[in-house]
Amino acid sequence: MPAAGPGDDTADGRGRPARLSLVLAGVTALMCSLGWLQKQPCADVRFDFVQTTTRACYTDIYPLYYVRGLNDGKVPYFDSFTGAGVRYVEYPVLSGAFMQVVAWIVRPFGVDERGLAFYDVTVLLLALLAIVAVLATAYAAGRRSLRTGLMVALSPALLLTAYINWDLLAVALGALAVAAWSRRRPALAGAMLGLAIAAKFYPLLFLGPLVLLCVRAGQWRAMGRLLAGTAGAWLLVNVPVMLFAWDGWKEFYTFSQKRGIDWGSIFFFLQDHGLSGLDDTERLNLFGTGAFLVLAAGVAVLALAAPRRPRLPQLMFLVLVAFMLPNKVWSPQYVLWLLPVAVLARPKLPAFVLWQLGEIAYFFGIWWFLLTVSNSTEGAGFAGTVSTLTHLDVPNEGIGHDVYYGALLARFGTVLILALLVVLDILRPSGDPVRSDGVDDPAGGVLDGAADVVSPRRRRAPRHAAVSTA
Repeated sequence: MPAAGPGDDTADGRGRPARLSLVLAGVTALMCSLGWLQKQPCADVRFDFVQTTTRACYTDIYPLYYVRGLNDGKVPYFDSFTGAGVRYVEYPVLSGAFMQVVAWIVRPFGVDERGLAFYDVTVLLLALLAIVAVLATAYAAGRRSLRTGLMVALSPALLLTAYINWDLLAVALGALAVAAWSRRRPALAGAMLGLAIAAKFYPLLFLGPLVLLCVRAGQWRAMGRLLAGTAGAWLLVNVPVMLFAWDGWKEFYTFSQKRGIDWGSIFFFLQDHGLSGLDDTERLNLFGTGAFLVLAAGVAVLALAAPRRPRLPQLMFLVLVAFMLPNKVWSPQYVLWLLPVAVLARPKLPAFVLWQLGEIAYFFGIWWFLLTVSNSTEGAGFAGTVSTLTHLDVPNEGIGHDVYYGALLARFGTVLILALLVVLDILRPSGDPVRSDGVDDPAGGVLDGAADVVSPRRRRAPRHAAVSTA
């Protein structure tokens, strides 16, 4: 039986989806407006680096409009520029196209006004994408749509990080992919996922859980349509740029490979506490990729060997955590990647609130730590030209390494705790807060209530029960 949609919080699936969708859209719009207000003290000073770190309202959007040459009419991937070792826009092509469209929109503004106009128009579009992400996540949540949607919409992480970068484009497309899959439309889900991968790399990881669960349930046709839709949409967006601007197209991949340890990474902490050799990029990539592969293999074993087939959002969340924990880069806005799948995987408040507190600690920790290091080359690369700090009325000009590492470990630890709780829910399905309502996998689409083909218990129980007893 298909999962219920937004607003269907009643047991019989009847509700007021349109009204509750308006509620969720309104709450999200309110939080996005508060996020815009949180950045306004920095917009008033044109995002001066010292002010943005002092007031914790940094964004990449305004400075990259200038640093990546959009103000000079340069087109991402086709036109190069000089700066910090990056020759072209270092984002996947759909993000670059988003930047270019907004740059075209603000061309009629005066030269001195275009930067702020570029930021404001981008914020407006990102707010709309946030609403899409919330509604799509609620749509995939079934009976818990209102709770799930509100957990995303009211998240402090959304308020604080929505406008740091262009991540909400991929987040919204990824959420639409999950919503389409939940409605048993695998080709459309694949197309949305392919576009999400064309905006950011991380949605590619969602293919693993989808394939593994389709294999376990024997859903070969749905898996094929999903993969075809993903490949088709990704190629449609990428091939034109690959053909006519190859050097610009591959910048994202070469930049990612050559990039060293950045803020937020656990390696940043380990390097300062005795783990040597991390200044070698090849060794760093080996450590990070190796750790991810080990963790991903554990997720794969869990997908195929768990006593009851895991729910799709549970595995999506776990594989994303497996990617992020040993990553050499973990920017503050990456919390947006986790947000939709986290609330679908485990819509319970205590651990969610703990995780959000960890993200808040890191959000303020990173900016105030940069006040300490911004006079060194360590901090200069973060924002280009860094102002001096002699005029700041901030004790010690920010926080020290030890306090920053505490914030880093708070985020790392709370994400890890949430992941362990999801693993426990998989191993003990009776404790799963979603399945306790008597459903199987509301976001699972063709997987919801399907029989297992590959299962450790298949010989004893040849058919998976569609729903658990209440």
